[in-house]
Amino acid sequence: MFEERTARKQFLSAPPSVPSAIAAVLEPVLAAVSLAVFHGIFGEPFGGAAMALAILLLVLMFPGLNRFGKTGIGVGIDICLSWIGVLAVLLMVGYATGGLRAFEPRLLLGWAIATPLVHWLCVVLGTAYMRHRAALPEFRRPAVIVGAHRMGQRVAEMLQARKGYGHDLLGFFDDRSAERLELPGADPLLGGLNELPEFIEQHGVKDVFITLPLTSQPRILQLMETLQNSTASVHFVPDVFGVSIIQGRLEDMGGVPVVGLHVTPFTGINGLLKRASDIVLAVLILILISPVLAIVAIGVKLSSPGPVIFRQRRTGLDGEIIEVFKFRSMVTQDNGPVVQQATRNDPRITPFGAFIRKTSLDELPQFVNVLQGEMSIVGPRPHAVAHNEQYRKIVKAYMARHKVKPGITGWAQVNGLRGETDTVDKMARRVEYDLEYLRNWSLGLDLLIIARTAKLMFFDRKAY
Repeated sequence: MFEERTARKQFLSAPPSVPSAIAAVLEPVLAAVSLAVFHGIFGEPFGGAAMALAILLLVLMFPGLNRFGKTGIGVGIDICLSWIGVLAVLLMVGYATGGLRAFEPRLLLGWAIATPLVHWLCVVLGTAYMRHRAALPEFRRPAVIVGAHRMGQRVAEMLQARKGYGHDLLGFFDDRSAERLELPGADPLLGGLNELPEFIEQHGVKDVFITLPLTSQPRILQLMETLQNSTASVHFVPDVFGVSIIQGRLEDMGGVPVVGLHVTPFTGINGLLKRASDIVLAVLILILISPVLAIVAIGVKLSSPGPVIFRQRRTGLDGEIIEVFKFRSMVTQDNGPVVQQATRNDPRITPFGAFIRKTSLDELPQFVNVLQGEMSIVGPRPHAVAHNEQYRKIVKAYMARHKVKPGITGWAQVNGLRGETDTVDKMARRVEYDLEYLRNWSLGLDLLIIARTAKLMFFDRKAY
């Protein structure tokens, strides 16, 4: 029993890959070290203000995104956009606290320019090293796939894409004949399952990917028992691609291994980072935009009769109903069982309302929702309750976007999906981006979205 518990614990607490572990600390550490280097270049002491800035960098940027393996100009643009988001937050903090006066302007400018360049260089060199190392014969990893069906073909595509990083796919093992299979590309059928152990021994196979369906459980168990006498690493790939996986993970719940498929990314330290960043940024932004809030409030009051703030019932975390604050931009507002979305040239929108909608100024009161804990700065945009009831029946995985708090801005909005969703296809695309955000969340991604949102506020001509 002790051995079983130990094995299970090791299985459930598998460490991240080396590139992922390095990437988690690379961005924040490089930024902090670069700051120290520029202090040395300019002969400035690395004192209290600089130390506070370095600590803030580590908090804001951890964990970093894993960009190893990516090539081309796209990775450089990605690094620069993420860095611009970090700088925007730092400028707001520095302006609100007066901390900018503690630094030499030329030092900050040089540091701001050099840091993303150094990060990009590290990614390029790291990627080149990984490929060079993987090309050496002793680091090649011959692999075979058990099961030549849909999931097996997806694993084959993955291994072919990772060929530059050490994987060599030799072929498939399946008890069905080649005539009954649709094998992808030139990957051959190597034999039946009973021939696999001998093949592993003769060809030095290092990785075996079992992709048999769960209905073949007896065969899977028998194969696993047989392969225990080989030196190959055995991987079981469950066929769950029919399900929209969100932050899939394996965890230990009272000694029982549980596979999470639809799980929020904001658990544990991630939840603390998300909430802390929301509170800090919301407070700073509200302080900075307080004059703008006052001006917009006056403009709304003078534009037409009615309240300055409109409260709309929308769906929040776990499907709970929340009241979202907005500056009123219409003569009338719908908040009942049927809600008509705003359209281009909508007669209900006042002239001043059109301006604040185009610049997203009408969304600013939602920073109060963030402080209340009902919303986040970045997340899937909340929809009216009536729209949720409509689209949850016709858009796949629609309600999965409510595994997190709704946001003032989101990944869908900065990818061109703002405003009216007048077709099912538009809503489905928005949901796809929302789920992609949940799968790939990091604090760096949040900062990137905030930076892109700031740009859209001034340059998005499609908004209405």
